Amino acid sequence: MCNTTATRNNPTIVFSVSSRNVSESYLQKASFPPRGWNSYDSFGWTVSEEEFLQNAGIVSRSLKAHGYKYVVVDYLWYRKNVQGAYSDSLGFDVIDEWGRMIPDPGRWPSSTGGKGFSEVANKVHNMGLMFGIHVMRGISTQAVNANTPILDTTKGGAYQESGRVWHAKDIALPGRACAWMPHGFMSVNTQLGAGRAFLRSLYEQYAAWGVDFVKHDCVFGADLDLNEITYVSGVLRELNRPIVYSLSPGTSVTPALAKDVSGLVNMYRITGDDWDNWGDVKSHFDISRDLSAASMIGAKGLNGNSWPDLDMLPFGWLTDPGSNQGPHRFSKLSLEEKRTQFPDVTSSENLNHKDHHLRVKKRRSKRGGKPSYTHALRLTGCSEPKAMGWSVESLNEDLERICWKRSLENQLPPFCVHKREFQFKLDGESTHQEDYRSKHHLVATNEMKFCLDASPKQKLTSKEFKSGTFSPCRWDANQMWKLNPNGTMVNSYSGLCAIAESAKDGISPGGIRSWIAKGRRGEVYVAFFNLSEQKTVISTKTSSLGNAFADRTSITSCHGKEVWSGKQVITTQGTLSAEVGLHGCALFVLNCH
Repeated sequence: MCNTTATRNNPTIVFSVSSRNVSESYLQKASFPPRGWNSYDSFGWTVSEEEFLQNAGIVSRSLKAHGYKYVVVDYLWYRKNVQGAYSDSLGFDVIDEWGRMIPDPGRWPSSTGGKGFSEVANKVHNMGLMFGIHVMRGISTQAVNANTPILDTTKGGAYQESGRVWHAKDIALPGRACAWMPHGFMSVNTQLGAGRAFLRSLYEQYAAWGVDFVKHDCVFGADLDLNEITYVSGVLRELNRPIVYSLSPGTSVTPALAKDVSGLVNMYRITGDDWDNWGDVKSHFDISRDLSAASMIGAKGLNGNSWPDLDMLPFGWLTDPGSNQGPHRFSKLSLEEKRTQFPDVTSSENLNHKDHHLRVKKRRSKRGGKPSYTHALRLTGCSEPKAMGWSVESLNEDLERICWKRSLENQLPPFCVHKREFQFKLDGESTHQEDYRSKHHLVATNEMKFCLDASPKQKLTSKEFKSGTFSPCRWDANQMWKLNPNGTMVNSYSGLCAIAESAKDGISPGGIRSWIAKGRRGEVYVAFFNLSEQKTVISTKTSSLGNAFADRTSITSCHGKEVWSGKQVITTQGTLSAEVGLHGCALFVLNCH
């Protein structure tokens, strides 16, 4: 998704939801990475129907011919834009009688009369585009507080089981509220028939509105809810309307975690929120390399393919993170930095794995003193061998200490926390309290009132990483941990395991990266990226290019052009070379033999 520009009765059932008489070709989706425009970077949560359709028109006129076909309303389209409302406010949302979010009619006037997004979707479709929306995990706190009944879409009316009607409080998991929107949404218990019925009623409604794309937030990365992802994927697979399924956010994503979800979805974020600063752009390269090396680019996905997602291109007129204001400033990225972020390839291999193939010429830069290092707590899949690194020791009869037993680089001392059983009285009413009896808090060794959070308590940008912070202890799955006999430390909120690493304080170093991909007509794309703070000459041997492709054993020469400058290129003496400006990119389109 990208930001290119921005300007500030009876229900209508558009599609049925059975899966009968639907061709496989119709359901096939995401054969290539979905591209389009998302309202978030320009409008935050405040976008209106008029503003959204204006921007959809621009996409249709100017970008559709270049493959951009999705326009997506980002989060909180159901929130009233009135005094006191903000991204984590409570009590300002519009919900229906079944606790489902519906568009705020003040901002989306065509939604009145129970029509939802049907009319907006129709207008978008008439522009030759696809329509998408952002949704959150589980159920809203507002619906839980109202204790709305659950809709049974298979039978009609309220969901009944065991001789009673089920309500929002029966399925909600308050201890698993979204870490960065704790007043907004919480997980539902997918082990309950009523919990599954609620989720099904949401996505069948989106299909009835004519939705083509769903961005499902606060369910991936450090906020992982694999049970909800799995169930929603199954619901979407059964619909006769193909809906592209995208996950967010992407903090703490690893190749192993990507493999857990790639077959269930079509897109999954692998970074935090992307804004217009160089730090966010530069943070993309290592995780992109790791996902490419794991063969995750274009892997099999839900009714099609799946793609790692580097978030939006923050170009054009933007707002600010967390702002209630619409577009009011232009992107701060330089032209070189935009070019570095822009190259769009459908399959890639990172040549940085083969450092001997790259020869870099650059001026020496003055270096300061030795960098300092600190502990960093990361999250990873519990099946990964590196997660098995925790041990416990008794300090006295009342206190145990848990430490990371694997050695840390740069001679850092072991990372340790104190183990404490829960000091909260169970209310006797929760059907899930048994889940927490074997769990404990991990408290700071120097402050017993502060407990370890697994997932960040605010939305992070791509350059930020704040997993493993301490905050006042509370009854919250994000602070509930279990030490397993195999040395893994699993968190109750995400189901991910903690590992301790050493991290360098301050800004990470620069360097170079290079990517290579083959086009559909056999052409070869090569990109050189200069992440350093000075102009740099980057080169590689022509013969090494063929090593990236299984079907090309030898390349002796190439000719073509460098895209940004338009200069013609002929490899001489077996070398492809370019002088690349700071934070810049050279992009070649070549015919090689």
